[in-house]
Amino acid sequence: MKWDTKRAAITGGIVWGAALFLLTLLSVWTGIAVPFLQGIASVYIGYTISITGSVIGLIYGFIDVFVGVYITVWVYKQLGKNK
Repeated sequence: MKWDTKRAAITGGIVWGAALFLLTLLSVWTGIAVPFLQGIASVYIGYTISITGSVIGLIYGFIDVFVGVYITVWVYKQLGKNK
């Protein structure tokens, strides 16, 4: 199976961005996961546990995981070229 670097990165970005968006909204309404989201807020500048923060988290989350997965899959593919 061949990995498509860009598709894998987009998929990861969508999943983490959407998860952070939904978890933030859920936290706004119920108060769950506040310690976890406060940890996220210490990494993502401008992110807060609010409705606006959920959109900021969506954007940061997408970019963060897109870059991470892109690099990971690219390195994985480079290591497999020597076989």
